[in-house]
Amino acid sequence: MTPWTGFAVALGIGLLMGAERERRKGTDAQQTVAGIRTFSVVALFGAICAALDPWLVVAAMLALTVLVGIAYARDRSGDPGLTTEASLLACLALGALATRHPLLAAGVGVAITALLASREWLHRFVRGVLTTAELNNLLVLAAATLMVLPLIPDRAIGPFDAIHPRTIWIIVILVMAIGALAHVLLRWLGSSVGLPLAGLLSGFVSSTATIGVMGSRSRGAPAQRPRAVAAAVLSTVATFAQMAAVLAVTHAPTLRVLAVPLLAGGIAAAAVGAIVVWRSRDGAPGADIEAGAAAFSVKSALLLGATIALVQLVAAALQAWLGQRGLLVAASVAGFADTHAPAVSFATLAADGAIAPHQAMWPILLALTTNTVSKAVVAVLGGGRAFAQPVIAGLALVLACTWAGALLV
Repeated sequence: MTPWTGFAVALGIGLLMGAERERRKGTDAQQTVAGIRTFSVVALFGAICAALDPWLVVAAMLALTVLVGIAYARDRSGDPGLTTEASLLACLALGALATRHPLLAAGVGVAITALLASREWLHRFVRGVLTTAELNNLLVLAAATLMVLPLIPDRAIGPFDAIHPRTIWIIVILVMAIGALAHVLLRWLGSSVGLPLAGLLSGFVSSTATIGVMGSRSRGAPAQRPRAVAAAVLSTVATFAQMAAVLAVTHAPTLRVLAVPLLAGGIAAAAVGAIVVWRSRDGAPGADIEAGAAAFSVKSALLLGATIALVQLVAAALQAWLGQRGLLVAASVAGFADTHAPAVSFATLAADGAIAPHQAMWPILLALTTNTVSKAVVAVLGGGRAFAQPVIAGLALVLACTWAGALLV
């Protein structure tokens, strides 16, 4: 790196941040403390101090803090804030950083400037769009990812060394993140997308629950039955997509073995849903997402994690006692409640070398089969015969394509 590169980057950072602040500076007696020239000089000053002696950067930061404090105390505007003052201190630090790590300093400078320029949009989003429940969910997701995950042990524990807490917690985070994404898309697109898209997105939270909800809607509003059927079938697309995602996190070789069956089943579900949507395009529209609804269910995500841990333990015990037959029994029973938990459990066994990836395919497909039976029962109970018949036919076709894909591997 040439000596002048850091100074050039520092000047660029100062000009960029200063230009954004200059646009908000104002021209009256209540104008803010710094504009483009001040930011540029401060950034270069930080670079000069860092080049001469690192302790000069500390002294410069203290001196600038005092000056900024005096300017803030003398501010007579109605809402002085601290954005410009904090940005000025950051500009000095970035100028110093540019002499040693110019690329990092430039990237951080651009990121800070983008935040400054997004003031109206961010304020409008936080105050007018983001609800209290959604904010709480965001905090939970951030805490689960940034605080809890680093503390989770990354090793097998428990009887038979069957439980992998870090993998389980990553799956919990993934389920919450997918649910949040589906919620955001629903709020963004609104009711004009109708029931089919709502079913597709809700399937990422629970396809079985989605089928039950759509059955109830079909029973209460028969005019919406065709779209409710489409939503129920499309929710199974999420089942295949989510299974691929959790297998990718757990054990990529198992995902490669199951790629063809999952792709065949997912395409079949999408095709059946699209056909039903096309045939019901003149039906009644769907409803908006419920006001104040949470982005995802923390309870459901934790329950899935607990189920995964239980299935891992039962599968390992049955394998130790019954051999390969024990895996099939465990998969069949677990599949009635959830298809992702046994998928993660058997992929984990394959990752540990307890079974081969191709041996994990059959219990996972068996769990998918028994889970389809559960969905069929829910369809009958939720929507009655008129709703359940087309849904079960669609689910049967999807399951047949999935097994056909497995037999071709």
